[in-house]
Amino acid sequence: MKRIVIIVVALLLIAGGWWLFRSETRQPVPPSSSKVGAATLKDPVLIAKGHYLAIVGDCASCHTAQGGERFAGGRVLATPFGNIPSPNITPDGDTGLGEWSFEDFWQALHSGKGRHGEFLYPVFSYTSFTKVTRDDALAIFAYLQSLAPVHAPAQAPTLEFPYSVRNSLKAWRALYFHEGEFQRDASKSDAWNRGAYLVQGLGHCNECHAPRDSLGGQQGSASLAGGQIPAQNWYAPDLSTQANGGLAGWSEQDIVDLLKTGQSARGTAFGPMAEVVAQSTQHMHEDDLRAMATYLQSLPPRPAAVTTTSELDTRAILAQGAKVYTERCADCHGKDGNGVVGIYPPLNGNSSVNEPTGINATRVVLLGGFAPVTEGSARPYSMPPFAQQLSDADVAAVVTYIRQSWSNKASIVMERDVAQNRHTPID
Repeated sequence: MKRIVIIVVALLLIAGGWWLFRSETRQPVPPSSSKVGAATLKDPVLIAKGHYLAIVGDCASCHTAQGGERFAGGRVLATPFGNIPSPNITPDGDTGLGEWSFEDFWQALHSGKGRHGEFLYPVFSYTSFTKVTRDDALAIFAYLQSLAPVHAPAQAPTLEFPYSVRNSLKAWRALYFHEGEFQRDASKSDAWNRGAYLVQGLGHCNECHAPRDSLGGQQGSASLAGGQIPAQNWYAPDLSTQANGGLAGWSEQDIVDLLKTGQSARGTAFGPMAEVVAQSTQHMHEDDLRAMATYLQSLPPRPAAVTTTSELDTRAILAQGAKVYTERCADCHGKDGNGVVGIYPPLNGNSSVNEPTGINATRVVLLGGFAPVTEGSARPYSMPPFAQQLSDADVAAVVTYIRQSWSNKASIVMERDVAQNRHTPID
């Protein structure tokens, strides 16, 4: 029924807005009055700056297929509406950005439109990249143009109807896209403004760390309040360090350590965040990481979680979970759940343990936990998978025990949830 409602809503948006966007998407892109010269794009200082900014934006992760040429595209990005392969962004003349001008690139980054004015699917995070400044966009473009061209034709997306009708994005954009560069807040420090710019813009943290509705749009003003990553079945936690926030009690150093090494005294990066650390944040400058931490620490407190009393008698579940924990987990994570700093992450107060859904802890127990390899943690300890050793009931019990022990007060995990996650692809 939910699926039918979504399709009906989408069809109404298409029909009601057709007359608005039909002419707009067919209009030729006006010529720019400010052309960027070839000499500018070859400036080594600009290229070096762009290289760093491309790392901050984690561009290579999405635009590189497994085993493929870097930046040549082809990685299939899963969405609830179908799969979208990433495009080639090397300067190949036929299949990449070789024929693109900077204005074409700026239009894509800032306005979410392709070279010919077509709407881009928001799996490309232009809802965040619109905040990037022209100077930074120019540097990134110069860097991409300096790469060796790779001939890699684009693959067609496999979207379901009506999402396959690209023009329907006009209605989606009207609801969810707010175009505009980042604006400094004069009342805040330089560090806060730098952190806000990186988190909100090039770092595009909100693309994962915010709840989304049935049409894939970010819900209201819940910035960085945590949300389930569509089609990946991981939960990106709330990033507030204040009361009831997902990172409540985290210090600036805790945040910097996690982003730099993948590990901190408060937790370890697993799942999609491990890739972000490995490919992006570990290579960032220390002052930029501290600026991001400064901004995250300014996020407001969150409302207290609404707890409901389950009709189930949890005593038997917790007893079973305690038994499994003692046998399988306590040697590494400790009877007190505090782990060993720099080796085994704490479970007590861990944001991934306490997130609302229980997905993260369930998937780590089933599939194992693999921290990123970084310069600061070249040989991290990994957690083995227990999918073959533990039943759905055992996993539900031990995850529930962990989520309700020590200082943790998260909801229980049901056996049916474990069964669903057991058969979910890793990526």
